[in-house]
Amino acid sequence: MPAPADHEFGFELRVCAWAERRWPPDSEEPMSVVVARQLGTERRRWDTVVIETDPEALRRRAVFGSDRLDEDLLHVVRNAPPSWTFYRDALPHPGYPWRYVREAIHRANDRGAVETRKRANRIEIRRIAPYPDWIERVIAIENKPDLDASAARALRDQMERDVAVSLADEVWVATRRTGDRVEPALLEDLPIEVGILALDDGSAEVLWHPHSLATDRPGTVVEERASTSEYGERAARFRYVDPTTKRTKRLAIAERAYERGWRSYVETMRPDCRQFDLERDQNGYVPVCRAKRAVQSAVECRGSCSEFEPEPPAWRQRGWPIDGGPGTAIQRILADRRARQR
Repeated sequence: MPAPADHEFGFELRVCAWAERRWPPDSEEPMSVVVARQLGTERRRWDTVVIETDPEALRRRAVFGSDRLDEDLLHVVRNAPPSWTFYRDALPHPGYPWRYVREAIHRANDRGAVETRKRANRIEIRRIAPYPDWIERVIAIENKPDLDASAARALRDQMERDVAVSLADEVWVATRRTGDRVEPALLEDLPIEVGILALDDGSAEVLWHPHSLATDRPGTVVEERASTSEYGERAARFRYVDPTTKRTKRLAIAERAYERGWRSYVETMRPDCRQFDLERDQNGYVPVCRAKRAVQSAVECRGSCSEFEPEPPAWRQRGWPIDGGPGTAIQRILADRRARQR
């Protein structure tokens, strides 16, 4: 069976597992991080997201539960007062109708993130605890195990846009180490602000250190680049993103990372298939398909697969061998590891 690194999805999981244990690079003491995969905004999704955290603040974040707080809930939780207050007096105007705020207040109350009561037909709110400032930095990593010239050309535009909007504090490209005297990634035409990381069998080498991006300043979203064709010239189109919007987006991304982690891939795959298994290497577990003798991805591992073979009913019933079949055990193992790391 091929090694996990031979598959782009397997390489992505290796990067996540390495970052969880070894981040930051070139440091003897790993810091407290939350790692997730396939997160970002409506316009851009990163392969790996590393949230550098304040450990004490991260522990205080747990008071609000393991589920994420979306932007509407964050508006309520972050501004909830320490004493009972009419919600319109306590919360800044959200920029949209108050009825949506009331819905968010009820959702927050249902999950125990705030307290509510009704006085004189008015909804009053009170916080259960201050929402902590648990995020120190947001790191975005694009994974390309084989960073050849064509892959670098395709990446350049994405990396330039990431640098321009500066939503993340650092942007990296992770690739597989080749062992050449000069790694090919260093010869490719990538923005100088982007760091390059080469991984190999549980270790990583920084080939190029990234620049720290100005997340506290307005960012630029490039909507269309200038171009010239036989029909004439087309001007570039862009817009600015203010720091407050960026701060809200960063927090929403961090909350999603807190909820999902990087082991959530099993939720979109079919661990209840008899061919599904986990294989462990130096950086943790990766999913493998015994029928195809390969590391599969969430796109490949689904009920429509020609090799899909459901577990026998006896495995899924009567607690065989302990609380369900192998698929249930796999889900439990990954969920426990995700919860323990968080």
